[in-house]
Amino acid sequence: MSPSVPALPVNLLRPHFIGIGGAGMSGIAKILNRRGARVTGSDAHASASTGALRDLGVTVRAGHDAANVPADASCVVVSSAIPAGNPELALATELGIPVVHRSQALVALMEGHRTIAIAGTHGKTTTTSMLAVALTVMGADPSYAIGADLDVPGSNAHQGDGGMFVAEADESDRSFQIYTPEVAVVLNVEFEHHANYASLEEIYESFAAFAGRIIPTGSLVISADHEGARELTRRLAGRGGPRIVTYGRSPEADVRILDITLRGMTSRVVVLIGGERLTFTVSVPGRHYAHDAVAALAAGHAFGLPARELAPALAAYTGARRRLEPKGEVAGIRVVDTYAHHPTEMTADLEALRETMGGSRLLVVYQPHLFSRTLHLGAAMGEALALADASVVLDIYPAREQPIPGVTSDLVVAAARDAGARVTPVHDMAAVPSVVAAMARPHDVVVTMGGGDVTTLGPRILAALSRSGADAGRLPR
Repeated sequence: MSPSVPALPVNLLRPHFIGIGGAGMSGIAKILNRRGARVTGSDAHASASTGALRDLGVTVRAGHDAANVPADASCVVVSSAIPAGNPELALATELGIPVVHRSQALVALMEGHRTIAIAGTHGKTTTTSMLAVALTVMGADPSYAIGADLDVPGSNAHQGDGGMFVAEADESDRSFQIYTPEVAVVLNVEFEHHANYASLEEIYESFAAFAGRIIPTGSLVISADHEGARELTRRLAGRGGPRIVTYGRSPEADVRILDITLRGMTSRVVVLIGGERLTFTVSVPGRHYAHDAVAALAAGHAFGLPARELAPALAAYTGARRRLEPKGEVAGIRVVDTYAHHPTEMTADLEALRETMGGSRLLVVYQPHLFSRTLHLGAAMGEALALADASVVLDIYPAREQPIPGVTSDLVVAAARDAGARVTPVHDMAAVPSVVAAMARPHDVVVTMGGGDVTTLGPRILAALSRSGADAGRLPR
């Protein structure tokens, strides 16, 4: 470990994590363990993430119980998803054990590093992953914390010796407002996280506060194409503060995209950066991923890295788990899984798949995520599903929320049908594999889509397709 990295604060030497298997929490726990902390934690259920932590020597228990909290815990780490009534959190409060938010723990890990923080309503996991992978390929050995695994469980975080830290900055609960990056990236700004923000105006204020935390000699890298990002740039102009670097197709962009050529599951990107014309490959499909790669390139260049070396290194990124992740193929039918749960993300991923499929049919299994999001965006979710040839819509995945009267997945189904989509509502998740097997035929692409447990259906759909093919001699039409 780099000698410039300061020792951990005393309260993080024996941390106990509630919800340790979460994408953001597990990465922080991994780095703390790497830096010598005695880490313990609990999660509602065992998972690949908790298994990866156990393999590193972290004590992890399934289920939430006050008995899980060690008597000598120096703090309890929580995310905004942990309810006040959680028994482990209640015990910590009763005993006076310090309660540390996930973002505060991440700030402590950033100390002693030059930091790049990547934010945006969509695309931040992919962009953070692209930059972390490219820097690793270049031999820079960055530390990083990402909201998804790159390829295998536990690969969402790393403590490097290169003196730089690349972090995904979460706007959902405003926690990104406490970071002090050297370079901050804003990919886009839209109204999201309706349980925590009352309006788009509050979203702008939150992103402006994030930008205001950039160190005086730092840079804000921001999209010149996305309307929300352009509006944020207009609001920040004239305030002083860090240098603003724009990227995109706009002729006025500082890092200008000259061309994107789609080539099956990859794309060829031509940019003008620092007065130099560069051509490089993006190894994941879709124009939105090409834009994310340019954002990563612009961020690295603003950080002082040579664009000519960084651009080819970006090709090493081949995807993160749950970002158009291939799950398998049976009888010519491909199954893909994606985390997309906001209409913008749904549209981007479905368009990306369309661009690579030729004449194949696109079948979607969609699970709306959160009652509050469905209330505000259910109609737009349904409209996005019109990009598919047929869809199965599941019940809403509630996560941490309580039901809202009148808000069900029927809102999505009705909007999809109004948009001309072919939609089948299925309320029993166990029935989905057989429903999909009855719909599918060779050369189709099946996408499981959403932020909840719809991700578990991929292997079951593949098994159902295999049985269907074996039983009938061919797959049904």
